[in-house]
Amino acid sequence: MSEPHGDIVLEGREITKSYVSGSETLHVLKGANITIHKGEIVAIIGPSGIGKSTLLHMLGALDRPDSGQVIVDGVDVFSLKDDEIAGFRNRMFGFVFQFHHLLPELTATENVMMPCVIAGMEVPEAEARARQVLTDEVGLKTGLTHRPRELSGGEQQRVAVARALVMNPSVVLADEPSGNLDPESSELLHQLIWRLRDRHGQSYVVVTHNIELARKADRVLKLFDGVAQDVKI
Repeated sequence: MSEPHGDIVLEGREITKSYVSGSETLHVLKGANITIHKGEIVAIIGPSGIGKSTLLHMLGALDRPDSGQVIVDGVDVFSLKDDEIAGFRNRMFGFVFQFHHLLPELTATENVMMPCVIAGMEVPEAEARARQVLTDEVGLKTGLTHRPRELSGGEQQRVAVARALVMNPSVVLADEPSGNLDPESSELLHQLIWRLRDRHGQSYVVVTHNIELARKADRVLKLFDGVAQDVKI
């Protein structure tokens, strides 16, 4: 691990989130605080079902907290209108999930293009940008016109990483990104994340059960009883 790399780029302040299940209310987050610096890789660990993915969704403005704030590059995200949040999220965040969430009817290039097209980029420019990220950034030299079912699991996850990077976000949020991969593909993905961080200085927040991956992070947060604490592992 190393010390924080730069200025604060993402901050969650006193985030709470509860869910109602029948007659019970489940308090998942109970005032969680998290600070991410520019260029930092932070791993979030904790038992299954403890709320790690919930916290990641709050930080990435995919869901609203019951209370608390998410500050990104000085912007209080949830003070924005819903349509403003969507545009802000598309510009500022990249997302990588365990099961890729690639659109099956689109090619690898078309999947990576989607954030650019949503942002209003012309299709030829979006396609060129997607191809550049796929080949130069994540190393997918072939299969650019293949659909997800024609790609291996590792290749699909590289497409998902390329999609996360195509808008040059400030923060990449990854939820068990290697959880569905074989050990060799997992290690290649981990190496890719560190290489991309070193190349571009983006921040990564990675939810993981992989302790070896967490040990490589600049900092580790453990989520327990609704709050996040820095830990050494």
